[in-house]
Amino acid sequence: MNFVAMDFETANGKRSSACSLALVLVRDNKIVDNFYTLINPREVFSPRNIQIHHITPQDVQDAPTFDQVWPHIESLFDNSHLVAAHNASFDNSVLKNTLTNYGIMVPNYLTIDTLRTSRKFYPDFPNHKLNTVSKALNIDLKNHHNALADSVACAEILLKTEQEFGTEQIKKMIKLT
Repeated sequence: MNFVAMDFETANGKRSSACSLALVLVRDNKIVDNFYTLINPREVFSPRNIQIHHITPQDVQDAPTFDQVWPHIESLFDNSHLVAAHNASFDNSVLKNTLTNYGIMVPNYLTIDTLRTSRKFYPDFPNHKLNTVSKALNIDLKNHHNALADSVACAEILLKTEQEFGTEQIKKMIKLT
């Protein structure tokens, strides 16, 4: 399986306030590369969000803005790449709203949500939060709410699900944004 696992953290409740992003590149069922960056969202940080991900305004004061990051990752977001995320509606919305905020055209790409796949393929789990699914599948999620750690866990969840249930079952859950 080939795909990119994506995770955003946001500064506040606005979907255009991305303050960190991680991408994990999977080729032939193996994690082969990753990308992580802090992002200066030019937004006020919510104490609640800081409590969750521990990223502060001071951490991002010298970080690039998303329009500076986008040219480096844009090629991964077209309809020939599959992008996975755990709760993809959130991460896809953050990408769309952040791009729109900068006046950048929003691409169409293939996406799959490991929250949805875990609900379908593992209905007996107590819940389908990233940390719960990771634990149930024996995936070591070392630093939950760190975008890179969450992206790696998402990639490993999709790989284990595909290994257990097959590529054809997984393909049925892919959507175009």
